[in-house]
Amino acid sequence: MAQETAPKAAAAKPAQQVTEIKLGYLRAYEPQLALSVLDAPPRDEGVAGANVAIADNNTTGKFMGQEFALDVTEVKPGADVVQTFRDMIAKGDRYVLADISAEQLLSIADIARENGVLIFNVGATDDILREQECRANVFHTVPTRSMLADGLAQYLIWKQWPRWVLLYGSHDGDRAFADALRRAATRFGGQILAEKEFKDTGTARRTDSGVVQIQRQIPVFMQDLPEHDVVLVADESEVFGTYVPFRNWIPRPVAGTAGLMPSAWHPGSEQWGGTQIQNRFAKANGRRMMSKDMAAWTAARIIGDAATRTQSNDPQKIEAFIRGDDFSIAAFKGQKLTFRKWNWQLRQPIFLGDSKSVVSTSPQEGFLHQVSELDTLGVDQPETECVLK
Repeated sequence: MAQETAPKAAAAKPAQQVTEIKLGYLRAYEPQLALSVLDAPPRDEGVAGANVAIADNNTTGKFMGQEFALDVTEVKPGADVVQTFRDMIAKGDRYVLADISAEQLLSIADIARENGVLIFNVGATDDILREQECRANVFHTVPTRSMLADGLAQYLIWKQWPRWVLLYGSHDGDRAFADALRRAATRFGGQILAEKEFKDTGTARRTDSGVVQIQRQIPVFMQDLPEHDVVLVADESEVFGTYVPFRNWIPRPVAGTAGLMPSAWHPGSEQWGGTQIQNRFAKANGRRMMSKDMAAWTAARIIGDAATRTQSNDPQKIEAFIRGDDFSIAAFKGQKLTFRKWNWQLRQPIFLGDSKSVVSTSPQEGFLHQVSELDTLGVDQPETECVLK
């Protein structure tokens, strides 16, 4: 009788109801050239990290009756994203990972708030998004330019290399990072002894970048700089920075967007369980994990962890958990990461590395803070201009 009733009991057991939690990914993309073909961004940069996080979420979610999915939408850089974003809301996206410009993000932030949508900024490093134009419904998992610059400056001061010269490009991003480096110098005791702007004359990168020509031009460009310890480079636009190391007039280390570079993640990182995420990522995508991949992975994992811990797909409950005092996320960076509640920027260490390996991570030893040493990186609460809207 037991053998006969067991199948019937199993058949009578109701199947677990599965709830789908859909994440949107709004991405501004077009192919980009780099000075080195090795530095050209991968086609799936960012999206690949989010997909790995979705798989991680589903590993836990299947036991909770939750299934996570990623809805990717691409636009052109500089395009009007308002209608595209409204279409994503209409499809049911209540959590949107945004890899778009600061201007594009601001154009949809208020629409998102009106519709109960949370935005996770995974691409824009602009400090203005966390300061003068901060929004209560926008969380930032990518570090700011000021955090990157501060992380670099701390290491240079720790090394007792305080005398710097600054080379910066002529585009907006170049100037913004140069401003962040100037701020970091003032904050940590560095001296910028001289500055020079490298004008982008619009030449063809592949036909006008002969080795002989570069070898002659860069040293001459730097010939009149005063004695210094380090050359700082601010060239987010990839116009000249890669050409500076080993071609400078005075033999000195190079740091910034070339040489020793600050970043949210390093593809060579293996500490703090980094090998685990690197291997999973490489198996899924056939390449190493980049900074934007980590920012997107972290954002998607924050949503997944909140949904799991609240055992809910209710956006209000998930949002309340993320904003709670007990919230933290583990992201293979040596410590649990938390949000700064005054502007919803994720606290995180900054990796310093070259093209091969991690040289150091900031905050550096000796840079203390009364709340968190991570708050020595970027704009601290007493300095903030953010009034959340």
